[in-house]
Amino acid sequence: MPPAAETVLDEVDGGEGAGSSRRRPGLRSRGWLVPAVAAPLSAALFTAVLLGLATALSRTYPFGPVTRNVVDLGQQYLPYHAYWRALLLGETHGDAFLNWNSGFGSNFLGDIGTYLSSPFDLLVVAFPADRIELALYVVTAAKISAAGCAAALLLVRLRPGPWPVAAALGTAYALSGWTLNHGATVPMWLDGLLAFPLLCLVAEWARTGRRPLLGPVVVALAWISNFYTAYMATLGAAVFLVIRLLTAEEGATARRRIAGVLRAARSVLIGIGLAAPLVVVVFLGTKVADPTPVTTFAPAAPTDFLARFLPATAGVTSPALFIGTPALALALTLPFNRAVAPRVRAGWTAAVVLVTLSLQWEPTHLLWHAGASPNGNPYRQTFVLSGLLLIAAWLSVARGVPRPAALLASGVLLGALAWAARGSVEIDDWTFPAFLAAAALTLAAALLARQDVRRRAAGADGNAADAGRYAGRTGPGLPALSALPLLSVLAVVLFVAAQAGETVVTGKRIEEQQRSEVAWSPRTGPWHASAAREVARADAWPRHRTDPGEVPGGNDVLLVGGQGADYYSSLTAEVTSSTLTSLGFGHYAKGRHPVTLDNPVTDVLFSIGTRMRSEPTEPVRQDARPRAEVTVATTPVPPLVTVRPREARAPRPGDSAFVRQELLLGSSVYELPRDTRRTGRTLTARCPAGSEVWLWAPEYEGSARLAGEGTSAVDFDGRPPAVTAPMQALGTVPASGEVSIDLLPRKAGTKLPRQPVGCLVRARLDTAVRQLTATGATRVSAGGHSVTAELPPGSTGVAVLAAPRISGWRCAAGDAEAAPARAYQGLVAVPLDGRATTVNCSFRPPGLRLGGAVGAAALLALAATAGFHRRRQEFTRSAPADRSAGKVDG
Repeated sequence: MPPAAETVLDEVDGGEGAGSSRRRPGLRSRGWLVPAVAAPLSAALFTAVLLGLATALSRTYPFGPVTRNVVDLGQQYLPYHAYWRALLLGETHGDAFLNWNSGFGSNFLGDIGTYLSSPFDLLVVAFPADRIELALYVVTAAKISAAGCAAALLLVRLRPGPWPVAAALGTAYALSGWTLNHGATVPMWLDGLLAFPLLCLVAEWARTGRRPLLGPVVVALAWISNFYTAYMATLGAAVFLVIRLLTAEEGATARRRIAGVLRAARSVLIGIGLAAPLVVVVFLGTKVADPTPVTTFAPAAPTDFLARFLPATAGVTSPALFIGTPALALALTLPFNRAVAPRVRAGWTAAVVLVTLSLQWEPTHLLWHAGASPNGNPYRQTFVLSGLLLIAAWLSVARGVPRPAALLASGVLLGALAWAARGSVEIDDWTFPAFLAAAALTLAAALLARQDVRRRAAGADGNAADAGRYAGRTGPGLPALSALPLLSVLAVVLFVAAQAGETVVTGKRIEEQQRSEVAWSPRTGPWHASAAREVARADAWPRHRTDPGEVPGGNDVLLVGGQGADYYSSLTAEVTSSTLTSLGFGHYAKGRHPVTLDNPVTDVLFSIGTRMRSEPTEPVRQDARPRAEVTVATTPVPPLVTVRPREARAPRPGDSAFVRQELLLGSSVYELPRDTRRTGRTLTARCPAGSEVWLWAPEYEGSARLAGEGTSAVDFDGRPPAVTAPMQALGTVPASGEVSIDLLPRKAGTKLPRQPVGCLVRARLDTAVRQLTATGATRVSAGGHSVTAELPPGSTGVAVLAAPRISGWRCAAGDAEAAPARAYQGLVAVPLDGRATTVNCSFRPPGLRLGGAVGAAALLALAATAGFHRRRQEFTRSAPADRSAGKVDG
C-alpha cells in the first residue's frame, strides 16, 4: 500500500487491529505526499476541463446556446432543483415533509431522499433563481469531478505508481461512457459514481483494520446521497473487498480475512442505519408509488455489447462500457503482465469477467437492481464495471510499463473487439476514427515508455547511481513526474492526450445524439419568468390554488410556483395517479407524471381559483429561450376544505371521467348523451344548446374537431401505457343541439371509451359552486405540512380536503385524537358529527418514526465502536510501558 496515501489518511482517523496507526519514519517526506495529493487534485481538475470542453464543442449550455435538458433532466431534475433552492431559502408554502406545489400535495421528504439529498445539491442556493440551469450544471460537474478525484485517490492507495497516470485513469472513470450517456443527465445517479471508489476505500480500511469511525460515516453519506446507486456501489465494493482479501500478500491468514469481512459488514450496517431516517421513507414511498409495467430483461446483442467499449456510442438498450481506448488497453494487459503477481492477475481478471457477464444474465441483473428490472436503461450498474476495469489498468501499469508480450496481447484483444463490433447499430461515424487515433497515440506512448525502460536498464548496468535516480519509490517503469526523463514525459503526454481527445469526442457526440433522438425541453427563459411573475402576483394560497398551466419543460409548478397537478416523481403515489387519471387528467411516464387539466369542474374540485394560460409567441427551439404571452383568469371556487354528505355511492368499473367528476362534486353538471354514435371518423350525439362539448379519449392519438365554421382541431396524444391524453374542450353546442366531431387519428384502430362525450352545463356548475362554498370552511390556514379549517356550526357528513389521500395524512375533527385520514373518492376526508367546528390535518412521511429509531440505534452502535476503539488504543499504548516496567522490576 502506498505510504503517501496512508500518511494523509492516517491524520483523519485512527485504526484498529492490523495496520493500526503508528507513525513510520519518513512518511511526511515530500516524495510520498506528492502522489496522494497531486493525483486526486489533478484528476478533479482534468475531469472538469474535459467535461467543459465536450459541452462547449457540442454548443450546449452553459458554453453554447443549445439546451441540455433532455428527457428527465428537463422534465424532472431541473424543476426539482429549482424548488429545492426555493425551499432552502424559505420561499415555498411547503416544507421538507410536504410539497404543496406538486400533485395537489405530495410527500416531499421521499423526493428529497430520491433526488436532492446529496450535499452537492446545496450548491443551488449560491445561484439566483433565473440561473438554475447553470446551478444544476455546476452541481453535475462537481459530482463528476469529485468522482474522478476519489477514483485517483483509491488507485494511489492501492499501489504506488506514477501519479499522472493515476490522475488520467481517475478521469477515465469519472468520464466513462456511463457518465456521459446517462449520469450527466440523471444527476442523482452521479452520487453512486462517487460512492463506488469511496466505498472501496472503506473496504480497504476494514481489511487493514483502520478508521472504524470514518468508514460508517462514508457509507452513511453514500446512502443518504442516493441510496439506489449506493446499493450498486456497495455490491461493487463487496466484490472489491473479496478480491483484495484473496490476493493480499501481507499477513493474509484466514482469521484476518474473516475479521476484515466482519469489520466491513459492521461499517456497512452502521452506515445504512445512520441513513435510515431517509432511506426508510424512500423505501416505503416506493411501496405506495404508482407501479410501472413489469419489465422483462433482454440482454444486449453481443455486437452491441462489444461496441459500447468503443468511443462515441450511445443508447439505453446496451451498457455504456466506454472508458477510453488507452485505459482499456492497459486493463487488457493485466492477464498477460507477468510483472504482476499471478494471484493478483487471476483475481482481478476473474472479477472483471464475472461482473461483465453479470450484466447479461437475468438473475444477476435483478441482483444489481435490488430485485426489480428497471424501466428505461437496464444497465444502471455499469459504472461499477468501469471502476473495476480501471483498477485492473492501474495494477498493471503502477509498477512499470507492461512488457511487449502483454502490450501485444492487449492490442490483439482491442483489434478483435473492434472487428467484432463493426456491424453494430451503436456505431457512430466518429467511432472508428476516434478509436484508431487513440489507439495510435497509445501505441506511440507505449513504444516511448518501453524505450525509456531499455535506456534506464542500460544505464543501470553502467552506473548504479544513475539507476537509483530512476528506480525510485514510484516504481521502475514510470518514476515520479519531477524525475521523468524526456521519453517518459512524452509517453505520459501522449497517453493523456489520447485519453482526453477520445473522451471529449465521445462527450460531444453523445450530447448531439441525445438531442436528435430523445425528447428534450427548451432552456428556461422569458416564458418561465413571465409565468412566475403572474403566479406570484395572483397567489392566494390557501384561500384557493393557482395553477400555472402548461409551461415548457414539465413539472411546471416547481419551476414557476403555484399549486397545480403537475408532478413527476418515481414516488408519485398510486392514489394520486389513479385519482387524477380517473377524473380526466392526462399523464406521462406510465402514470408517474400527472399533468394539469384545464377543466372548470376539476378546478372546482381542487379549489383552483386562478389559472394561467400561455400562448407561445415564437417557435420553441433547442437553441433559444422561449417566449410566450401569459394570461390570467380568476373564477369563484369553493374553499380548500368543503363539507359533503355521506358518500352516495362508490365509483364503479367502467364509469367515465365525467361520472367520476360528478360523484366527487356531488352534483350533476354534465349532460351525457345516451346515444353517442361513431361512423367511421365521425362521432355524433345530442346535447343542450349552448353547453360545452368535452371529449374524453385517454388512449386516442390524433386530432378532433367540432364540425362547424370557426372551430379548430385539438390534438390528443394518447400512447398507452406511457401517455394518456387529458379530456379537452372542443367548442359550444350549436342551437340545433346536434354534436358532430370529426376525428383524424394518427394510427388505425384507435380505441375510444364507452362514454367519450360530455356536455358541460355551466349553470349547473355555478349552482354546485355556490352550494359547496356556503357549506364549506369559513376560514382555511395552512402550514408547511398541515391544514386547519374552521367549519360552519352543526356541520355533518364528511369534511373533504382537496388533496389526494396519500399515506401519511392524519386528521382530527374538533378536539378528537388525530387518526389516519379517511378517503372520499380518493381525497383526504374527516367524518363530522355535527359538534366539531374545526378540522385539523397534518402530514408525516411514512417511515419517518421507524427510520428515526433505526438511525438512533445505529448512532449508539457508532458510539460503542468509538468507545471500544479508544480502549483498544489505550491498551496498545500502555502495553509497552507495562513490559518495560516488568523488566525493571525483574
